[in-house]
Amino acid sequence: MWESRGIPDRPGAWLTTVARRRALDQLRRDATLARSLPLLVDAEVEPEIEIDEAEIPDDRLRLICTCCHPALAPEAQVALTLRLLCGLTTAEVARAFLVSEPTMAARLTRAKKKIAAAKIPYRVPPARELPERLSAVLGVVHLVFTTGHTAPVSEDLVRRDLVERALDLARMLRLLLPRDPDVAGLLALILLTDARRETRVDRTGRLLVLEEQDRSQWDAAEIREGLLLVHEASCHRPPGRYALQAAIAAVHASARTWEATDWDEVVSLYDGLCAIWPSPVVALNRAVAIGMAQGPEAGLRAIDEIAGQPELAGYRYLPAARADFLRRAGRVAQARTEYQAAIALTDNGVEREFLTHRLDQLDRPPDDHL
Repeated sequence: MWESRGIPDRPGAWLTTVARRRALDQLRRDATLARSLPLLVDAEVEPEIEIDEAEIPDDRLRLICTCCHPALAPEAQVALTLRLLCGLTTAEVARAFLVSEPTMAARLTRAKKKIAAAKIPYRVPPARELPERLSAVLGVVHLVFTTGHTAPVSEDLVRRDLVERALDLARMLRLLLPRDPDVAGLLALILLTDARRETRVDRTGRLLVLEEQDRSQWDAAEIREGLLLVHEASCHRPPGRYALQAAIAAVHASARTWEATDWDEVVSLYDGLCAIWPSPVVALNRAVAIGMAQGPEAGLRAIDEIAGQPELAGYRYLPAARADFLRRAGRVAQARTEYQAAIALTDNGVEREFLTHRLDQLDRPPDDHL
């Protein structure tokens, strides 16, 4: 970090702060384990917890593997793990699944009741059993990263503790399953996305969108590692969802400027992703890519085709995307309405300030603001 931002004015104080944060993170980890283990073990069943640290040498990863029990539905595995072991609130888990908080609370309750009723003996699986739980485990790590990358409810843009936790877990999985293309793809996705971390806000804390960021400040080492992993993951046919998502991130990481971005390639990759992992969020991202490749009116048409999906009803990025394309198309009155809708749905302070600034700037000529 010092190489890119310079030595701080008080390096001793900086190191002390970093050490304190790491100590607090360790305390939080220990507290999470102490709080979560009793919830995972049925009192009437002898727990089969035989931890082999040589096989899975990380407490959190071992417990994530434990939570992702095949007897539970995949979504329940992921939701329960995020809530109990990764420190996410029920509201944050609900946002990750695009459902209401009461709906998610009910799902979590049903999952815990099923554990108790079925007397599922939770045990830490040996590494040989990891592949059958891998899909859920990767889903947990991915959602931990996305929740940390842009915190849904916070005055800060990023929850760095979650980002680092996801990166650590992805690297651990890479050590355990070095030939698995999905693991390689997820690690690549995290690296290529995290490489932009120092340029996502300016010195005043204002959000910088991708086209405003100083690409010379992106983490070159993470990009190199990520690109190698993308190539490895993409050699598997057909490529999986994480390989395709990482390939999209690679297009951005490889473009020397915003204008040089190959948006047609991004659209093509989203086409492939929609085919193997249909999701309202993926469809929205594809619509945005279409707008960047073909112009704002094309983007608006693509958004309108999916806007009626119920999962997107309270999703803040839907009106935000419409507002941006309406602004670019010069349709100021409609853009104002969409910005107001996006602001009402946004609980991240940095994003809310960014949207409010865009709303305030609407009456200026389009070339005067991004």
